[in-house]
Amino acid sequence: MHPTKQTQKKLEATEMWFLRRMLRISWTAKKTNDTVLEEAHTTRLLISKIRKRQATFFGHVMRREKLENLVTTGMLEGKRSRGKQREKLIEGLTDWLKAGKSLEAIEATKDRKKWRTMIANAVKQGT
Repeated sequence: MHPTKQTQKKLEATEMWFLRRMLRISWTAKKTNDTVLEEAHTTRLLISKIRKRQATFFGHVMRREKLENLVTTGMLEGKRSRGKQREKLIEGLTDWLKAGKSLEAIEATKDRKKWRTMIANAVKQGT
């Protein structure tokens, strides 16, 4: 699932809260997020780690070709629910991986080396 802007902001705020707690910086201290990141000698990594783990799990599920595969791709029979449809996991991953179409991403999961290089390139770009 591709995080929305609101969810992404909450995740970034949580990550900064974790860092401030680990560095024992008081919440009343007037330190910017940039200075906290410099003090910790790190960058924001939480969202990219979440996306990487989602992508590796997706590749695992797609190679198994069981019920999880059908659920993940949305190829189930029956009626759709009313209202705006939720974004599927594959749609968010194809945006992040810049794979173009979701079919390209599904085909790439069959070849582990290709899938891993796609994930590694997306992580390097830092999106």
